[in-house]
Amino acid sequence: MFRWLRSLFGRGRRDEASPIREAEAYARSYGVRSGEIVSVARQEPKPIPRRTGDMTGELLRRAFEAKLDERGRART
Repeated sequence: MFRWLRSLFGRGRRDEASPIREAEAYARSYGVRSGEIVSVARQEPKPIPRRTGDMTGELLRRAFEAKLDERGRART
């Protein structure tokens, strides 16, 4: 009876696992290889439009504060 209970809860004596071949280990880890070839096309990022000349540090600070205020109003 105790053997039966131990077998239910996995506390019985465990045999050591037998070594496996590299191909079998790969198949267990990654699945079976297929002949399918997948290529991924990389898209170039769009350039960021830059404003030059009229944007001073003070204008940039005011624009940033305005965006923060808008974000605060949108949450409430």
